[in-house]
Amino acid sequence: MKDKIFGVLQRVGRSFMLPIAILPVAGLLLGIGSSFTNATTIATYGLEGVLGNGTILHSLLVIMNHVGSAIFDNLPLIFAIGVAIGMAKKEKEVSALSSVIAYYVMNTAINAMLQVTGKILADGRISPDVLKGTIATVSGIQSLQMGVFGGIIVGLGVSALHNRFYKIQLPNSLSFFGGTRFVPIISTLVYMFVGILMYFIWPTVQNGIYALGGLVTGSGYIGTLIFGLIKRALIPFGLHHVFYTPFWQTAVGGTMEVNGQLVEGGQNIFFAQLANVGSITHFSSDATRYFSGEFIFMIFGLPGAALAMYRCAKPEKKKQAGGLLLSAALACMFTGITEPLEFSFLFVAPMLFAVQVVLAGSAYMIAHMLNIAVGLTFSGGLLDLFLFGILQGNEKTSWLLIIPVGIIYFFLYYFIFSFLIKKFNFKTPGREDDDTETKLFTKKDVQARNESKKEVSGNASDDELSRTITRGLGGKANISDVDCCATRLRCTVKDASKVNEGLLKSTKASGVVKKGNGIQVIYGPQVAVIKSNLEDYLETAPDEEVEEVTQTEVETQSSNEEKSIEGKLVNTITISSPLSGIAGDLSTTPDEAFAGKMMGDGAVVTPLEPIVYAPEDGEIGFIFDTKHAIGFVTDSGVSLLIHVGLDTVKLKGEGFEILQEMGSKVKKGTPILKLDLEYLEKNAPSLATPVLCTELEDNQKIRLLKTGEIKAGEPLFAIDTFE
Repeated sequence: MKDKIFGVLQRVGRSFMLPIAILPVAGLLLGIGSSFTNATTIATYGLEGVLGNGTILHSLLVIMNHVGSAIFDNLPLIFAIGVAIGMAKKEKEVSALSSVIAYYVMNTAINAMLQVTGKILADGRISPDVLKGTIATVSGIQSLQMGVFGGIIVGLGVSALHNRFYKIQLPNSLSFFGGTRFVPIISTLVYMFVGILMYFIWPTVQNGIYALGGLVTGSGYIGTLIFGLIKRALIPFGLHHVFYTPFWQTAVGGTMEVNGQLVEGGQNIFFAQLANVGSITHFSSDATRYFSGEFIFMIFGLPGAALAMYRCAKPEKKKQAGGLLLSAALACMFTGITEPLEFSFLFVAPMLFAVQVVLAGSAYMIAHMLNIAVGLTFSGGLLDLFLFGILQGNEKTSWLLIIPVGIIYFFLYYFIFSFLIKKFNFKTPGREDDDTETKLFTKKDVQARNESKKEVSGNASDDELSRTITRGLGGKANISDVDCCATRLRCTVKDASKVNEGLLKSTKASGVVKKGNGIQVIYGPQVAVIKSNLEDYLETAPDEEVEEVTQTEVETQSSNEEKSIEGKLVNTITISSPLSGIAGDLSTTPDEAFAGKMMGDGAVVTPLEPIVYAPEDGEIGFIFDTKHAIGFVTDSGVSLLIHVGLDTVKLKGEGFEILQEMGSKVKKGTPILKLDLEYLEKNAPSLATPVLCTELEDNQKIRLLKTGEIKAGEPLFAIDTFE
């Protein structure tokens, strides 16, 4: 259980890194934009002619400032998407789309509840009795002020739904909505209710968050020390992102009103003040307490540790160790990347890392005590110090105090590390045994050590269907591409001669179509799930070709053969033509799969007029993404597929205009699809449009009622039922 929780937390921490990765860029844009449009800075350095109001550079810097602010203003949505992507196991793009939908659905539901209860008035104003700051505009929607927590709630929830349902198989009549297509559907439904629920519970949660934040901030300098100790101690486990993100981005890290807006989170407060730097006397050290101390030990302290390790190295290894330690120290100073240094002594001397945790934690507290208020984007290197400390001026940031404190920390690190290395003979870089390589370790080395005895097992062998499909296609090495349309698994192979049709048909495929190196395996509407499983299997399957295949003997009835049904005719259902054009027997369709009735039986109509009508009273079950295929369920329960043209999936929706929404109840003769016949004639191999009954029972048979010219609404074929 402990390992499982740890693994989940690691995944959560990694998922935070995607949205966090944009913050340095946003911070740089905002920092540069704010710094060089500040009238005081321009006047101080005599830059009116270059950066003054009305110059091209001034305009560009203003744009940079606004762009940077836009990213910070929309962090909740960015976190929703980033966390959903990071936590999704497969098909991550679907999880991302679903998170966006869920985010807007949740906030819209909250907005509706606020209106229903009178907290938002009819004219859009917030009711006077609502506590200021509890309602904010979120991506254009007035909703509860949930901040980044709102995005995290969406990201974690949607990813859980995604991982649970992205392979779901639905009944045949609804199979189009199965697999990945089900994820945004279930996310919409779930987060509509989550939004309603949040209206009732978030105020209580918010009070709890404020209380937690108050506990930390109310603890004063001791609270800052505890924060610093915990953050640095979590570095080896990769869980520090989980810990510090709420302090940086949510009310746990405090709240402050900036320019009339309630801002939550230490980093957000700093950058809100930076965006309004002209009205700021001194940046808030209560907001920057969660990162200002990093400049002390990253620019000064850890380089002192690096010097100590160099001085303690064996003479014959000093040159090699010096080069490695110098590059690591420079990376630490300029970028704030501490991994090469920290992980190296973590491996060989955990005691040194314990010292680093204590010294670094105390640096956070000291910076807070000295009212140092230098912000950062990602880590406390010289670049961030220059942008958010030096350029903002000492009177606003107190950055000059970092230098004397940093010098003290340099010597503290140097003497403590030197003493402990010599006292306990720690094998720091340059002090290894003669047969051991001098190197700097990384997080990958930690992971490799932890997992050295762990056997990686996959589910590839458990997926017998995907394994058989892979063998039928000539092996993994013979497969170059996997895709699907509404009913067909579309694969490209390197050598079509290695394809075993017998094996493919044994996977309950209705048929197999070969077109050069393009292989189409007919499975019906459930093909999306089969495709997803196959892609998962191929990731871990052996990279091999099946050189020689033996055609599996599979007793299958040719789908071209007419079914011979004996018995008494008990019922007949008539299906009308959805098009005006030329009707014909399905076997005349210039496509092997349709002509062979691999996807169902029915008829084919070549359109002469540009409108597709509802063939009977019923419901539009699905509309394929590329608009070329429509699923229709009649009121009598017949499932139909209207597939306009051949290979029209490749047109990606061009030449088609949907006239009705998916799920619409329509009467016979209602226009549902408009065709650009001129475009389709030029770009599609054929306009032949199969009209199929996709779920024909064993005791049912199709009887063609008309061939040749036919008008939309005239009887096309009958479904006879026997007993």
